[in-house]
Amino acid sequence: MGEIWDERQLVADGFGHVYAELEWYDGPRDGLVDVDGAPHYFQCHDVDFSVAPDEYFVWPVDETLAALEREQWTIFVAWNHCCEAGTAGIERHPGHGGIDPRYDELTALLTPHRQAPADAKLLVAEWRFDGGDRYRVDGVDYWVRWREQG
Repeated sequence: MGEIWDERQLVADGFGHVYAELEWYDGPRDGLVDVDGAPHYFQCHDVDFSVAPDEYFVWPVDETLAALEREQWTIFVAWNHCCEAGTAGIERHPGHGGIDPRYDELTALLTPHRQAPADAKLLVAEWRFDGGDRYRVDGVDYWVRWREQG
């Protein structure tokens, strides 16, 4: 996952932009992504990438929820910039609760929608990086292309 790609090439190759990262552990786990021009959640199917391909549950999310996810993401990115600048520490991470009331409100609203429904598709992901800032208001530095299993 280390090579850097041009955004035009990523789009031409069918990669979708990841708008919010909800969890990262040895790779992308959960987030909000553009699939065929529409927002979708993705959620890792298996935590051990060494024994299985990058399989994820993927399901559509309506525009209202996507806007709320992006709002919460913006709060996180603002904290991250402060953290990197040395003006805020990890203890001020909004995800700890009680730090940012709007972030907490958004967590309560969004959490029920972040679990894969029974009709979610199970797809295999291919990841590429665009070389931009790791965390930014418009998303992260990685993009994804989905394919059916098999």
